[in-house]
Amino acid sequence: MILITGAAGFIGSNYAHLLNEIGEEIAICDWLGHHHKWKNLAGLNLADIIAPENVIEWLKHNKISTIVHLGAVSTTTETDVDYILKQNFDLSKKLWQWCTQVQIRFIYASSAATYGNGEHGFNDDNSLEYLKKLRPLNPYGWSKNLFDMWVISQTLKGNRPPQWAGLKFFNVYGPRETHKGPQRSVAHQLYEQIKRYESIKLFKSYHPNYPDGGQLRDFVFVDDCCQVIEWLRQTPTVSGIFNVGTGKARSFHDIATALATATNQSPDIELIEMPREIRQHYQYFTQANMARLQTAGYQADFISLEEGIERYVKFLEANPDF
Repeated sequence: MILITGAAGFIGSNYAHLLNEIGEEIAICDWLGHHHKWKNLAGLNLADIIAPENVIEWLKHNKISTIVHLGAVSTTTETDVDYILKQNFDLSKKLWQWCTQVQIRFIYASSAATYGNGEHGFNDDNSLEYLKKLRPLNPYGWSKNLFDMWVISQTLKGNRPPQWAGLKFFNVYGPRETHKGPQRSVAHQLYEQIKRYESIKLFKSYHPNYPDGGQLRDFVFVDDCCQVIEWLRQTPTVSGIFNVGTGKARSFHDIATALATATNQSPDIELIEMPREIRQHYQYFTQANMARLQTAGYQADFISLEEGIERYVKFLEANPDF
């Protein structure tokens, strides 16, 4: 049995569907609350559903092969740092320690938010010295980097599961993210503007090296993220922290154009002022260095932005609640 934390969330639910399709037995750990996250689980055959506060006790009485730990407070605007640390650092440590104790495999979500504004590059360097240099721009990113550093410290002491992997996901978009509200991807937010017959609104640039709407991100389709997780699960000899992106930065203008094409509309782009409160720490460029994952043996091609957007639009039109 495989345990997925955060399985009602964005990447977690997509990975759960992938595992169900190939016949794996899965249990999920998540809070469902009063929102419609439960819809992400529709159609899944589940062995169990566990609340995060009960997961350690549950593990004592159930046999599993792998923990895929995707649960976290992922809201980049969350300001309750104690709450973030409890979920993103404390629980992650407990799960790592359990996997180390009973020798089961552990794959977890880190984040490209650990890189901050990219002043030290976007290299998935696993050295403690490199991780200490990173300066995330928000508490979420800091909590993820904090756990990455803790993980490396543990491995240096020999305290590690038989396989472990941390995944620094870049700008993920795709099915089953509607529940994220204002934290959902730019792709989904711009798609909604198109469906309301509004202009596609892009931020003006306040950096001389980037034109308006020309800010660059490494947009990665959620299916590719799930394929990387599954490849790691199928390749138990590979451990480490790895970037997960396409390795090719694309502009917001590109994503707007791809959405217009996929919805059979002409791109109607309106440039708007960037809110003052985010201008100082705004990221103008992210791009994953994918050499480390490729060297480890992952050779699958990543879906292009245009193909990913086309697939996503088809999914949204068939499943408007997701």
